[in-house]
Amino acid sequence: MPDPLAEHARRLQDACRARGLTVATAESCTGGLVAHLITEVPGSSGYFQGGVVAYSDDVKRAAVGVPDAVLRAHGAVSAQVAVALAEGVRARLGADLGAGVTGVAGPDGGSEAKPVGLVYVAVAGGGAPVVRRFSWAYDREGNKRASAEAALRLLLEVAEARG
Repeated sequence: MPDPLAEHARRLQDACRARGLTVATAESCTGGLVAHLITEVPGSSGYFQGGVVAYSDDVKRAAVGVPDAVLRAHGAVSAQVAVALAEGVRARLGADLGAGVTGVAGPDGGSEAKPVGLVYVAVAGGGAPVVRRFSWAYDREGNKRASAEAALRLLLEVAEARG
């Protein structure tokens, strides 16, 4: 049975290549799964610039340029950090579109304010950044896969809106 995530990655590639768009990713809770799915499609080197697994706050700051003030004010799992990841990786890797994913994959690490399954996905580069909040109720693998799918879908949505 075909993997639906692979189909999303193929559709993203088709949309980006048809429009001459490049993509970069900055991932925390997905651990590089979005980049992995993108590069599973032959021909992805024609539009995918690269990705950063920014798991720790130090890497978020140093490799992607997430401002320390944003991390301190909102925490790593926030809409603001998702947008900063998307904007930072887009700028650092010279891509047309940047995607940022941050959240709590589980099974540990959640809190009352930020429970396991809370994820923010952002895409920058199609005008104002777009950010979405999700609350998954899967195990760790399911939360990561659902988050990666959300990122691919949002990238596709923004790419298609670019005409």
